[in-house]
Amino acid sequence: MLKCRDIVNTADQLLDGDMDRRQLLATKMHLLLCRHCRRYVRQLRALLCAIPFMHKKASDTEVSKVMEHIHSHRGNHP
Repeated sequence: MLKCRDIVNTADQLLDGDMDRRQLLATKMHLLLCRHCRRYVRQLRALLCAIPFMHKKASDTEVSKVMEHIHSHRGNHP
């Protein structure tokens, strides 16, 4: 059984349709049981859909700050 951390690390592959059948089945099984990960994937999908509509491109500094924030909070997910 996958853990929440596994879902966080592979959610982009799920949304890109870049998973083999075994990985996809394990991911869907976890999402069926875990509302937190379902919310995470839903929010990631919404964010990815919104990106093309953003008005200005983020600076390298802004991207670095966001990535640092993501990495610093990655261990806080259940």
